[in-house]
Amino acid sequence: MIKLVSSIALAGMMTLTIASAGQAQERTFRRMTAGPSAPLGKSMTQSQARRLCQMEMRGTRESRSAIRQKMAICMRKRMEGM
Repeated sequence: MIKLVSSIALAGMMTLTIASAGQAQERTFRRMTAGPSAPLGKSMTQSQARRLCQMEMRGTRESRSAIRQKMAICMRKRMEGM
């Protein structure tokens, strides 16, 4: 009797863990696909834009804050496809 109850409890716990993993994947997928889609033109991902802007900014002799501002503007333009 105890083995039957424990096996039923174990089966229930396994079902819950499988179901919760599926729900977590579904939530993650919804977060990834939520929001407006990016225009496909010449837009880049954030890492691509960062790399390109860093290459453009390399060797500039400006303050850190000025470089940071220009990087943000450059990255925004590249990610929007401008």
